[in-house]
Amino acid sequence: MRPHHDQEPHSVHVPAPGPRHNWAGNVRYAARRHHRPTSLTELRRLVAGSDRLRVVGTGHSFNRLGDTTGDLVSLAGLPATVEIDPDRRTVSVPAAMRYGDLAARLHARGYALANLASLPHISVAGAVATGTHGSGETVGNLAGAVAGLELVTADGDLLTVDRAADGDTFAGMVVSLGALGVVTRLTLDVVPTFDIRQHVRLGLPRAALDAAFASAYSVSAFTDWRSSRLREVWVKQRAEAEPLPADWLDTTAADGPRHPVPGMPAGNCTPQLGEPGPWHERLPHFQLGFTPSSGAELQSEYHVPRGSAAAALGALDPVAHLIAPVLQVCELRAVAADGLWLSPNHGRDSLAIHFTWIADAAAVLPVVAEVEQRLAPFAPRPHWGKVFGLAPAALAAAWPRYADFLDLARRLDPAGTFRTELLDRYLPRD
Repeated sequence: MRPHHDQEPHSVHVPAPGPRHNWAGNVRYAARRHHRPTSLTELRRLVAGSDRLRVVGTGHSFNRLGDTTGDLVSLAGLPATVEIDPDRRTVSVPAAMRYGDLAARLHARGYALANLASLPHISVAGAVATGTHGSGETVGNLAGAVAGLELVTADGDLLTVDRAADGDTFAGMVVSLGALGVVTRLTLDVVPTFDIRQHVRLGLPRAALDAAFASAYSVSAFTDWRSSRLREVWVKQRAEAEPLPADWLDTTAADGPRHPVPGMPAGNCTPQLGEPGPWHERLPHFQLGFTPSSGAELQSEYHVPRGSAAAALGALDPVAHLIAPVLQVCELRAVAADGLWLSPNHGRDSLAIHFTWIADAAAVLPVVAEVEQRLAPFAPRPHWGKVFGLAPAALAAAWPRYADFLDLARRLDPAGTFRTELLDRYLPRD
């Protein structure tokens, strides 16, 4: 880790209006002040002078992880430079940049990221900090592509960390939940650009889910918990791969474009009829210029060991009658293991079980509790930015490096500048 103590010449900070609630509208921010600094110097002074501070990105967390009673900061006003290093095969990007905007710029230069999440609307730093992911049994989550970070610590110093130089400590700082400092830039691995073909198949037997995951670069299966078969499977193949057979895994081809959420317009989604196209126009489910998912929703997600996938899904079958009435759609994805301390995929290949619920917390939360009870034998790891209610002891037991992260947070943020109510519950200082 390399701290930088010097600062640029003085700049005047002017508080700015900011968002009052998250994207879903279920969290109203409690911040006393909102800020949109336009320089790194301004940001560093702001952080050093605050007793409570959090960064808000695109607001796609469904819980209070990004909330604070102090200063809420947007980084969207910082310089938006993107720097590609062809020799290292990396790209340096501003924290607030959306994946969709970055992807288009990379593709124009002949590069790609290995994977993308289902929606390209999310900021790079926010997605990385929470372990957000796409799908692909040989592809890790988005944080796994991080090769370096630049962050402002609680005292206003600028700290640079690198995968090669900082090893194990670096692995603790990537999925950080914003608890270690304000990430201002990230360096990501890139690969040569590539094309993808996307198909939607209907009626996959659940017993064939592993075979489906193994059949393509990225696969997402959708269920409504009303049938023994999975309603849809979105299969994203590299363009050079052999096309799917007509009777692929006892499914039928969709007769036209689909949206994962019933009743929503298929035109919001990326092309699905097998025409090859650039990676960033096929790997996400949703197009950047349209509302992703349904827009009126709550979300929960749990990662279980991939080898326990069938058993974990079977454990939910007895409560399917509770899940279905408050569900818009449930998505199943495979994610490869990584070594990042607080990643949902730390040390184990995973099945991610994602629930898009109706926008009714009173109806949804009792079902979330039932789902968590049923999944408890499989040491579920929740997505840090979604709705969950697991006991803190369960989370501490689910992550082998949990205690190490607590120590790291105490060291980098001794006064608790970046603490929130949610962090105090799940990552206590004492």
